[in-house]
Amino acid sequence: MGKSVSFIMTDAEIKSETFLEAINSMLATGEIPGLIPKDEKDVFALECKNIFVKEIGGTKGVEPSLLELWTFFINRVKDQLHMILAFSPVGNKFRERSQKFPSLFSQCSIDWFLPWPEDALVAVSHKFLSVFQMDAKKEVKAALELHMGKCHDLVTSVCDIYFQRMRRYVYVTPKSYLSFIDLYKDVYTKKYNGIDVEERNIVSGLEKLAEASEGVEVLKIALKKEEVTLKAATEEVEKVLKELEVESRKAKIKADEVAVVQANCIAQKTQIEGEKESADRDLAKAMPFLDKAIAAADSIKPADINELKGMRNAVDTTRLIMDTIHILFMRPLDVVKPRNLNILKTDIPFVCDSFDNCTKLTLGSSNFLKDLLDFSNFEKDNINEETIELLEPYLLL
Repeated sequence: MGKSVSFIMTDAEIKSETFLEAINSMLATGEIPGLIPKDEKDVFALECKNIFVKEIGGTKGVEPSLLELWTFFINRVKDQLHMILAFSPVGNKFRERSQKFPSLFSQCSIDWFLPWPEDALVAVSHKFLSVFQMDAKKEVKAALELHMGKCHDLVTSVCDIYFQRMRRYVYVTPKSYLSFIDLYKDVYTKKYNGIDVEERNIVSGLEKLAEASEGVEVLKIALKKEEVTLKAATEEVEKVLKELEVESRKAKIKADEVAVVQANCIAQKTQIEGEKESADRDLAKAMPFLDKAIAAADSIKPADINELKGMRNAVDTTRLIMDTIHILFMRPLDVVKPRNLNILKTDIPFVCDSFDNCTKLTLGSSNFLKDLLDFSNFEKDNINEETIELLEPYLLL
């Protein structure tokens, strides 16, 4: 009986409006009608007798009545029981409860929580973002913290304007501001990680394509040289054989000379075959690079193309990659204009990309993935020196 008891009730804990009826009665009278049977009331009252005598006293020799003891008990409950009701003013519930249960308002002290000032909002955003890892300078991060505070403050101001025009309340609480900060952190993390994964996959695939293209081009040059040598040697052998046939008919005395010439021809043939075997070995070394490039192209899925289509603002790396594909396909690009690119967090002077005007049309084609696979399977051997020269500035970035 000597200890104070407190409890807190929020809107989320009001499962039924009958709860509030009991609380209203408790605040008004100190008891809930029908909660305690009469026999238990008498027990409670008698248990308070010693405290009643000690504090109230009464007439000596006269026993206090049960009604006096019960009244004393109820007053003790009123003094020692404390309730905290945390209700939101949003909606019609708050007004309806004030009409149905007046003791919730007339018997309580009401604390109204006013909007936070802008400095407090900025301080809250700083507390949560200061420990959040972001790929941004301190100045940018500070500007973001200030922007968040101003945004929430602006929404509060717009709510006042909305009330003046529409005569309807819209409440923005500190909880809304904390949810806004958490949502920003969640979206930032997902987008940042997604861009990193996409960039690594595309760059890896293009690097393999570039390596394979270079290896194939070198091999083609070597093969052309060997073909010229082989053709010249073949023609020489045929010429020598014809001369030998003519000389053999002339006279047997030149048999020794014919034998020497024949031996020379056999030596040249052996040399040619050795050079051919060397060319075949070089081709075998280049084939793994070509196989890797083909595998990288085959790994591209329709989902990857759809993801590129859905990008609202592609990063510079993605834009340049799509330009190189346009060059390989010999498709039109925008007029060359200077522009600084942001590659791996570094500003690099280069030319404007054609992503917005040309590449998006290519991505919109239903045959884009098929064109990529056809190029990988059939057209890769037709890359000429002019195309390589156009691709060289992109590969040197």
